[in-house]
Amino acid sequence: MAAPSQPQQATYDAIVIGAGIQGSFAAYHLAQRHRDTLLLEQFILPHSRGSSHGQSRITRSAYPRAPYARMMPDSFRLWQRLEAEAGTSLYRRTGLVVLGPAGNPELEGCRRSLGADQVLDATLLARRFPGLRLHTGEVAMWDGTGGVLFADRALRAVQVGAAEGTGWGSPALSLQPPPVTIPTQDVFRRHGGTLRDGEKVLRIEPGAVLTVTTTAGVYRASRLIIAAGAWTGALMAPLGLHLPLQPLRIDVCYWREKEPGSPSAGGAGPCFMALGLSRAPRGVFGLPALEYPGLVKVCYHHGSPADPEERDRAPPGAPRPDVTLLSSFISSYLPGLEPRPAVVETCLYTNTPDEDFILDRHPKFSNIIIGAGFSGHGFKLAPVVGKLLCELSLGEEPSHSTAPFAISRFPAVLRAAL
Repeated sequence: MAAPSQPQQATYDAIVIGAGIQGSFAAYHLAQRHRDTLLLEQFILPHSRGSSHGQSRITRSAYPRAPYARMMPDSFRLWQRLEAEAGTSLYRRTGLVVLGPAGNPELEGCRRSLGADQVLDATLLARRFPGLRLHTGEVAMWDGTGGVLFADRALRAVQVGAAEGTGWGSPALSLQPPPVTIPTQDVFRRHGGTLRDGEKVLRIEPGAVLTVTTTAGVYRASRLIIAAGAWTGALMAPLGLHLPLQPLRIDVCYWREKEPGSPSAGGAGPCFMALGLSRAPRGVFGLPALEYPGLVKVCYHHGSPADPEERDRAPPGAPRPDVTLLSSFISSYLPGLEPRPAVVETCLYTNTPDEDFILDRHPKFSNIIIGAGFSGHGFKLAPVVGKLLCELSLGEEPSHSTAPFAISRFPAVLRAAL
């Protein structure tokens, strides 16, 4: 919905900047708590300029790092609750294969997060999932909770509730989500929230009552959450906080099945992650065919530094080393796919140096809460992240420890801000 042309002035209990999946869930939780909440988005919705667009994201219980593994049960539960509220399917269970060298620390972390021994050797993997191959010295693990989140639909469900049916945990008979109709009400607004898109934030003035000036209005609130993705750094710098955030342009690649529909192609198989491989040290992930018929989504979990305002300015014909890396991976691990991508799109990650989130308050202005640096693995956890940001903004004890996500782990950044 486009912003009206007349300048707006209003006071709210809380303002959230950024209507991606993290900011939208933060606003949703605040509104559920009966806080008069304004959610601001610089682009007209829907858009594809950030990190929350697209049809699919992986969700899973397998996590190499314990803080995230502990948050996942709550995340699954909150996704289910949103499905019930919105009245639409947001998830399809496909299972997830995690593969890599035996004894790899990340793989062992995933094994611990899964609890029971779910190791698959090469013979068992080939029998169950003929589209995936293992090599000498490698093992695979099975996460039966893994699957596909319908990303655009999930974002819309927080903002614009959908109708017809629910399918959490349904078997992978068809990966296509059922048709949806959009009613006039939405989940966030049903709880009393206000969503204004097409309004770029120009200035934030801290204080007991904060002032946020946009291209279309001036708004005030006693608490502010900033979850602006790749634009978070630019918003925080005038407030004296220079967070170590690196936006990355990610190549999102889709690979054609050599024999459409064949089990050996992997188009109807599980999701997968490859960890600890020397040829792909940052990890590779894949999802079954959804966005494009007969095309399997396989991506490298890293990218090239980018200015979010100019991410499409790569010179024509510029080398894309990540695509070359993926072509080699496809030939070796997914031989049922053509080794050249049929479609290449882009999205943005915003990474921290350790690839852990930032969920904390501003060191000088305690009523400014920051959610940033989701490093390409935040979407599945957004319901919990939004809840934590809400709890921090209300001065409550967080329902999960935020110590691993504190700004204080970057001492130089903290010293410079104080």
